[in-house]
Amino acid sequence: MIKTRPIICGMISCAVLAGSAVFALADDVRPWQVNSTEWLSKFSKAAPVENADAATEDEMKPYTEVIAGTEITFDMVPIKSGTFMMGATEDELDEYGVDADEYLGIDNAAEGPQHEVKVDAFWMGKCEVTWAEYEAWSASLEKQIRTAGGFAAGELEAVADGMIRPTPPYTDMTFDMGKDNCPAIAMSVYAAQMYCKWLTAKTGRYYRLPTEAEWEYACRAGTDTPYSFGDEDIEEYAWFYDNADDKYHEVGQKKPNAWGLYDMHGNVREWCLDEYLVDGYAKDADGAENPYTSTEGRKRYSTVARGGSWYDDAENLRSATRFGSNKSWNQDDPQIPKSIWYESSAKEVGFRVVRPLAVPTAEEAAAFEPDPEEAVKYGKLNARQQN
Repeated sequence: MIKTRPIICGMISCAVLAGSAVFALADDVRPWQVNSTEWLSKFSKAAPVENADAATEDEMKPYTEVIAGTEITFDMVPIKSGTFMMGATEDELDEYGVDADEYLGIDNAAEGPQHEVKVDAFWMGKCEVTWAEYEAWSASLEKQIRTAGGFAAGELEAVADGMIRPTPPYTDMTFDMGKDNCPAIAMSVYAAQMYCKWLTAKTGRYYRLPTEAEWEYACRAGTDTPYSFGDEDIEEYAWFYDNADDKYHEVGQKKPNAWGLYDMHGNVREWCLDEYLVDGYAKDADGAENPYTSTEGRKRYSTVARGGSWYDDAENLRSATRFGSNKSWNQDDPQIPKSIWYESSAKEVGFRVVRPLAVPTAEEAAAFEPDPEEAVKYGKLNARQQN
């Protein structure tokens, strides 16, 4: 059952100008404080992208998304609906299990009991979000390019321009591991969610982080083995501690899984939407449909990350492995208060995006986005940090 948050009411209005809908907000409200579907539904049709539209699963195809105002693109892969066994078996844990590690945020007890899960259809990023994609938002690059070219902002771009963005980091967030086509890292889950809201505004298509059920379903790609590639050599599919040379690598360099997704094992761990609870699967032991453990009402930690990374051992790259964020992921941040945008010690954490086939209602989407009140609080903190 999806938990929902109340929607900000009384703050949204529509005016008609020159025959088109124009989205307007109260003076003290910003786009990032409002649920994405509330303003997305007010706009004219999204910019056309070949194969991006589908009314049914049978019509879903891979497509290449374009970030308007830039030359940046990324590929999306269709993931059809289905049922799978989520979590690890007792035999798998006996063979691959490791002791609980508070710093890494792992505890094998969190991987069970294995249970049946049904997942609806969605598209998923073929690769992890790269620095080029992430910095188009975080550094306002697309706005600078458009302004320099003398181009006016359209409806969607005007909302995107109004999105809250990270304050400049105190250090190079690549940590000298490289940037060209490499995965963006060390952002907080809040930052990743705000990126998705901005991306939704830029494209006119609804993007968000995956739930961990969606993530594991896509990672397994129809398999029930510890890794999606069965007994094949892990080094052909993943960057991890034994072969990564102490750094991440450009996305898409290893073999993809059977559904065409790259780096689902290794390179960087990937943020999911769910709260990390060691006993989180207990409630779904008899099966679940589109399960999601809401982060409503909790503090910054702990959130699920999946997939393992260049820093992790092979046993922690399994499809069922769960990581839970904690304060140690940001212990290197010297700021007081600590940044809302970065997990400065989590050099192995990034994310990829999903787009559900069925566009959620405003009520449904509220469960997947930062609480509006939390966004207001973070926005005020962000303003103080910039002064």
